[in-house]
Amino acid sequence: MTAEGADTVQASARLYKYVNLDALRRILAGSIRFTQPSAFNDPFELLPEIVMPVGEPERRITVKFDILGQRRHPPIGEVDTVPIGSGSGDPTSRDIVYQLNSLIGFFCLSRNNDSLLMWSHYADQYAGAVVEFDTSHELFAHPIDVEYRALRPKKHLSIYLADEPIPLSELCVKSVQWEYEGEVRIVRGLADCEHTGQNDRRGFPIYTQGIPVEAIKSVTLGERMSIEGQREIYDRVKDTKIALAQAAIDLTGYGFRREIIKYPVPIAQMGPWMSPRTAHIFRDLTNQRGEFARAVIQVHPLSKIVNKPV
Repeated sequence: MTAEGADTVQASARLYKYVNLDALRRILAGSIRFTQPSAFNDPFELLPEIVMPVGEPERRITVKFDILGQRRHPPIGEVDTVPIGSGSGDPTSRDIVYQLNSLIGFFCLSRNNDSLLMWSHYADQYAGAVVEFDTSHELFAHPIDVEYRALRPKKHLSIYLADEPIPLSELCVKSVQWEYEGEVRIVRGLADCEHTGQNDRRGFPIYTQGIPVEAIKSVTLGERMSIEGQREIYDRVKDTKIALAQAAIDLTGYGFRREIIKYPVPIAQMGPWMSPRTAHIFRDLTNQRGEFARAVIQVHPLSKIVNKPV
């Protein structure tokens, strides 16, 4: 696999990861997973229809991919209709993806940090968190923006038989039904990752790479994360430059307000910010900070309202 024709994320771009509490712990401990295509929840991953002449014998194809190459416009070998004398299907695609599962993994992110569906699907029904990353870090070079289409792509068999490597980005196409995710992918060869020796629940080996704490910009805790979880994450980030906030249901509309808990500096430089929603993190402390938290919970007029579980 080659790495030619690559692009980079601009420093101003923002990328987010919706995670459950366990995944958040792993990220804050410095580890991210690169997941094989077939381990995702969409069975159509990297699975275009393959167009080939009728009667073409089935055979195993070894394909060359450029894992960092940019999409070509229009993609070479892609057709809108099936030519006379040809047919289309996915058996060959399935075999190709099967090969890729042993070669590459993706770290999947989103350009959206306020998706109600993603909070529900990927952040443990609002009990998880959203992590914001510093995309100027070299880890986020060469991103692939997922393309969303109403129709499944059709690719002619000939492009898989050519000597020129196929940009992997051209296979990152999903149904428009997934468009709300605004997905961006970072790809790695599994040979460049660490095999943890563990498998996920579907049996796929788990591969990881390290991520420095400096690459994490902020963490926003979900509306339904337990107070114990909130305290744990606060303790993990309080001495870092990672900002921390709570996503709380807004008083109007379908949305969340982002209540600041910690600014992007260590607590020793600037203390935490307390609201009726976030004061519970500090209420059991025996110092002045704990006294203030208990007072906020007791006397603030919104305390009884915003802390009722939903």
